[in-house]
Amino acid sequence: MAARAITIAAIALAVGLGALIWWDAQVHVAPGSAVPDLNAGERVAAGRAAYAEHCAACHGAQLEGQQNWRDRLPSGRLPAPPHDETGHTWHHPFEVLFALTKNGLVPPYAPQGYQSDMPGFADRLSDDDIWNVLAYIRSRWSDRARSAHNELQRQHAAQRNR
Repeated sequence: MAARAITIAAIALAVGLGALIWWDAQVHVAPGSAVPDLNAGERVAAGRAAYAEHCAACHGAQLEGQQNWRDRLPSGRLPAPPHDETGHTWHHPFEVLFALTKNGLVPPYAPQGYQSDMPGFADRLSDDDIWNVLAYIRSRWSDRARSAHNELQRQHAAQRNR
């Protein structure tokens, strides 16, 4: 029974990772919309407040996500993932994270018909507010996660500029 549960979890994880890779490939950021400096202390402070108001209820006050975030709820949807380094947030370029936050998990950021409890925040947060939240999230990662994400950003920018 445990082996079957592990197999099912592995399949679900593989499908989820496949969907995330697909999302990354689908996101097209408008030309000239470069990622701002997310190391600025004022961005981090403003992002902390916006995160507390708009994100913490689902993603956790400490960015820990909901319990069992990899396991589908009875509704078939996934719980909110963590934004600390135990989750997969740092595995995605900031442009993707920005688009998902602004628009929610809808095409072209998710497959057609994908069901999620993640709303878009375009009607509640300005673009600057979203970048601030991302700065706050980034500030909570370890040096190792930030370094890995910096390399991901570098590769993403090189690919986009081809």
